[in-house]
Amino acid sequence: MAKENIKEQTRSRIRIPRPYEVLIYNDDFTPMDFVVDVLIQIFEKDEPTAVALMMSVHKGSHAVAGVYPKDIAQTKAAEAVQWARDEGYPLKVEAVRR
Repeated sequence: MAKENIKEQTRSRIRIPRPYEVLIYNDDFTPMDFVVDVLIQIFEKDEPTAVALMMSVHKGSHAVAGVYPKDIAQTKAAEAVQWARDEGYPLKVEAVRR
């Protein structure tokens, strides 16, 4: 009797993490220059892009500072909020699922 070779197939499904948007909100107290600095330092935007995003925040209610995996988005949002608090500003930044 011949032995059958049984091949075990395993399928590994790699799930791409759902992206999160980091939203930065408009307020009447946080200086525009500070928002630009946050966008450059934390979100790695170049100056013209940071200024354009800041103006988008200023004219509307919020803008997307970046799109990242969940952990990175939450870390960047927390970093921005902590920096703002350290400077005495009420800047609101949050990571939301896309």
